[in-house]
Amino acid sequence: MTPDTKYTKAGDVNIAYQVFGSGSIDLVIVPGWLSNIDIFWEEPTCVRFFQRLASFSRVIIFDKRGTGLSDRVTNTPTLEERMEDVYAVMDAAGSRQASLLGYSEGGPMCALFSATYPERTLSLILVGSYARRIRTEDFPWGVEQSKFEKFFEDISKNWGGPVGLAQRAPSVAADKFFGRWWAKFLRMSASPAAAVALTRMNQEIDIRGILHAIRVPTLVLHAKGDRLIKFEQGRFLADKIPGAKLIPLPTEDHLPWIGCPDILLDKVEEFLTGIRTRPSIDRVFCTVMFTDIVASTKIALALGDQRFHDLLEAYRKAIRLELSIYKGRELDTAGDGFYVMFDGPARAIHCARAIRDSLRALELPVRIGLHTGECQIDGKKFSGITAHIGARITGKAYAGQILVSHTVKDLVAGSGIEFKDFGVHALQGIPDQWHLYSVV
Repeated sequence: MTPDTKYTKAGDVNIAYQVFGSGSIDLVIVPGWLSNIDIFWEEPTCVRFFQRLASFSRVIIFDKRGTGLSDRVTNTPTLEERMEDVYAVMDAAGSRQASLLGYSEGGPMCALFSATYPERTLSLILVGSYARRIRTEDFPWGVEQSKFEKFFEDISKNWGGPVGLAQRAPSVAADKFFGRWWAKFLRMSASPAAAVALTRMNQEIDIRGILHAIRVPTLVLHAKGDRLIKFEQGRFLADKIPGAKLIPLPTEDHLPWIGCPDILLDKVEEFLTGIRTRPSIDRVFCTVMFTDIVASTKIALALGDQRFHDLLEAYRKAIRLELSIYKGRELDTAGDGFYVMFDGPARAIHCARAIRDSLRALELPVRIGLHTGECQIDGKKFSGITAHIGARITGKAYAGQILVSHTVKDLVAGSGIEFKDFGVHALQGIPDQWHLYSVV
């Protein structure tokens, strides 16, 4: 029987979700490329897969914004925005803490959520997932851009039929019943243009820089013969996530409910039912922002103490107004600088732009630096290497510039935010060379 489909709001976007099962563990399933939570229940193997999960957990599943029964959106959604969908659905379902299961493209978003909100994440399961899709010299397990272009042509010419099935489920590619269901599933999940846009967004994903920050128990399951996402991608995830366990699956099928679903489900049940304690959290994954008035001493001397004091008060009021809008958490204010934390990098960049624009009226030359990484929690204070890197990046910026690290740039892929290469720099007291980018 198909569960009731409900809706909740993530910001201004309506997100469709379902809740079923009565196990003691909440399990949030984040689908891959496309989904339609109603059409899932028209395919018998998929139904059996969900029913087995429901036998030992309370399952929460949803359609990501832009797909299925959720609102279509004008802009291609970023990982950060999709992460807000998980948060909203968990709240709507009354789930304080849950395990996350992300398959295929759903995996990177689950990984980012678990690093950003460890207090809401009991454990992490990645099935047939990846850290990066595009192949590069330093990441040979990705896919060549030319193959994506061929896939886009296939979508354009053949949408309405079983596009991509041979790669995702070769064992049932010749099954006419499954093929008809898959074609309908795609049609009801997205239009051809939306499918291309979402695929382009997915190919820009690169979460390699955050894997080390995942502190929850993690299970990686990957088909040894996966034709869509190479097994080495799963091995990479398991190698980079602290304490992660990798289990190879004896199949070529990418879809988790096809191939060897019983083996996969046995491993998931074993992994979940042995976890009951909340992880100890002393570190958090976040984006830090530093602001600094350029040549503040010179300005103070020119204006005099009282006028400069009044200007600083107006400066602080303007920044705090933008922080309240973009949900920035003020951590410290030293002199004329602000140290702020955000849950997501895109929101931090939008806030930085708003701050820069609002301060133009005050004729204050401000520079802003952003970095994403782990911060150490000590009571109410947040410290660690991430904060030092953010401060050093700010020092490299010139008046009116917003500078970000390559980690920030990678995490906002698909957001529409444009960057200009600012080159590779040494940051005082920080190991290695750092590639920086200026927000356009």
